[in-house]
Amino acid sequence: MDYVKGIFKSRPNRFVAEIEVDGNLEIAHVPNTGRCKELLVDGAVVWLEPSDNPNRKTKYSLHFVENKGVLVSLYSQQANSIVYDAIKDGKINELLNYSVYKREKTIDNSRIDIYLANENEECYVEVKGVTLIVDGEARFPDAPTERGAKHLKELIKLKKDGNRCVVFFLIQHPIGKFFRPNWDNDPVFSQTLNDAYDAGVEILVYRCDNQLVGIDLIPESLDFDLAQSFSNSIVND
Repeated sequence: MDYVKGIFKSRPNRFVAEIEVDGNLEIAHVPNTGRCKELLVDGAVVWLEPSDNPNRKTKYSLHFVENKGVLVSLYSQQANSIVYDAIKDGKINELLNYSVYKREKTIDNSRIDIYLANENEECYVEVKGVTLIVDGEARFPDAPTERGAKHLKELIKLKKDGNRCVVFFLIQHPIGKFFRPNWDNDPVFSQTLNDAYDAGVEILVYRCDNQLVGIDLIPESLDFDLAQSFSNSIVND
């Protein structure tokens, strides 16, 4: 992929951003509905993925932003693919020995990101991409997410029905080496995550190595703490 370098100028709404490219102002699609205010600041260096689809309203997608000397991936949906591929490649020690792999398993009114199975059990994995860093801690979400809490409640139900269930936080900002739910922005999600953990839903935390030539999951699980923190120093350049 040949990315195009640009300078972030503004984000008129959550779907598009104004980017300066070679002195011209371009409109780019933002594939991340989170606020990302700590990352998308005026003057930030970004990397755009060009599109040759004539039917698109924008010819670029905003894929990476530089922050604290590293590339942060803003392509939230790619987190699902990264985790899915890592599971199939045997990079997630906690999710080995499955023979069935499926993307987006529909359960009632929800779609769980990854479905795994073997002759002994079924396993449901919900993936959350994390870009917010506060005092070196990765936190999710960066904006309230009713949908995220709904997914956790679905995992609780599936766990009570006898299935293995996992919520997988993929840290897409490489400096994040520890995870905590974002009680300040979304206490409902944070409490529901605690409820899920108490119900037996497993929590896994991994992070990415982001390069313009590709994104790799680092095969090393990270620690987490579900308790509320009183520190609120957000990483920003």
